[in-house]
Amino acid sequence: MTPEQFIDAALWFPETDESEPFGPGPLVYKISGQKMFALLVPSEPAVVNLKCDPELALELRAEFSAVTPGWHMSKRHWNSVRLDGGVPDDEFLEMLEHSYRLVARGLRRPDRDRVLAVLGEESPTIDARN
Repeated sequence: MTPEQFIDAALWFPETDESEPFGPGPLVYKISGQKMFALLVPSEPAVVNLKCDPELALELRAEFSAVTPGWHMSKRHWNSVRLDGGVPDDEFLEMLEHSYRLVARGLRRPDRDRVLAVLGEESPTIDARN
């Protein structure tokens, strides 16, 4: 997957915003401007940080050499994925969707319900205060 293909895929998700809060270079992808679900570092090769369930993160790291603990992120909850062909595109797109859904589930209830409904998923009841 190329960085351009990643950008197209990330922006496909509902209410995704792209920004450069760390200055020129790294691109951050947030849901409704609230929470980050991906970060693209345009190095050579490009690297994408994606949120991940901790158990799945360990499995992916064991399966793919291009998947490592999240660079400058919580190593437990984030993976870094090199866009060097080491992960098949369909598998990478699953990782991207997993990250988006994981982060979307942590949004405030109205936002969570709205973005998950677009993806055909019912919003789980996480916290009675939301």
